[in-house]
Amino acid sequence: MHVVIAPDKFKGTLTATEAAEAIAAGWRIERPQDTVRAFPISDGGDGFGDLLARHLNAEERTVDTVNAAHEPIRAPWWWEPRSRMAIIESARIIGLAMLPRGRFHPFQLDTFGLGAVLRAAAAAHPRVCLMGIGGSATNDAGFGLARAIGWRFRDRRGEPIEDWTRLPELERIERPERALRLRQVLVAVDVTNRLMGVRGATRVYGPQKGIRTEDVKPAERCLRRLVRVLTQQFHFVVPPHHVPGSGAAGGLGFGLRCFGPARLEPGFRLFARLSGLLDGIRKADLVITGEGAIDLTTVAMGKGVGQLMRICGRLRRPCIALAGQVHVSRFRRPGLVGLYGMAPTLTTPEEAMARPAHWLGELGRFSARAWSEQANR
Repeated sequence: MHVVIAPDKFKGTLTATEAAEAIAAGWRIERPQDTVRAFPISDGGDGFGDLLARHLNAEERTVDTVNAAHEPIRAPWWWEPRSRMAIIESARIIGLAMLPRGRFHPFQLDTFGLGAVLRAAAAAHPRVCLMGIGGSATNDAGFGLARAIGWRFRDRRGEPIEDWTRLPELERIERPERALRLRQVLVAVDVTNRLMGVRGATRVYGPQKGIRTEDVKPAERCLRRLVRVLTQQFHFVVPPHHVPGSGAAGGLGFGLRCFGPARLEPGFRLFARLSGLLDGIRKADLVITGEGAIDLTTVAMGKGVGQLMRICGRLRRPCIALAGQVHVSRFRRPGLVGLYGMAPTLTTPEEAMARPAHWLGELGRFSARAWSEQANR
């Protein structure tokens, strides 16, 4: 058989590449006769730029900037000269994984550091700039990025606002004197959430970044004022905060639409189209995917693994999904022939977190045995 192994990252333990290698190693032990192709995926979050650059043979470039806490860093971006495509992964600049756990509160962080990378990409005169924005540490709706590329925010006295937590004082927004020259900006979003509300950026993803219950109202007040002033001044036909994906990366999707301007697209759809993954699935006899946890949001929130399952169902390719833990008792998708978690199928959650590569390899072996038994019935 021809088997394509296409997992996303196992968040906090394994990159998508490490996960693919572990699954492939386990599968080969049990079924050495199969042709196995590792094809790690991303839906716009951590690893998006590096993985896509590898599939496109894009060259890495670097630029001096700052992370979400304004600490100096040397950040990568990628250039594909034939198509004149610039690729940016915001997680490598303002990502949550780049900061010490618990040291910074989101009120101390912003997206300012993305500005230097966008300027460097613009200087190469790309036909298209592709930006993956998942995995951010921020919740500023792109306020910092806007400041970095020349937008100015002023209070009633005309004084500049340089901290997003002061946005309730916002009275006027001024365009940059010199706009950033980017012909087309495509933003790969990893979720479909809107900017505000019950399913908005702050309430859904804020807690994993450090936003506490008492912080939700002040944060929403900041974003609401930004939306109001933008809408009053620039008269949007479609309010950007209502667009699916505008809540991605703490509202960075919203900010890129307003200050870019950019077009938001589902990150996995972009990745699959540009990387050649769709052709790989069409040629496969079996597809194996996976991520750290599989639950109802895997499908409902537009995550890459859920979308990959949909594609397999549409193309009538059998699919096995693996996870650190599975949080659903009934999970049916067209084409899904197996759903297995390291815990509790093989071990405890604590042991799975302590030795993720080992247990994911064992889960690869387990799924190979299950497939063989199923095929022989």
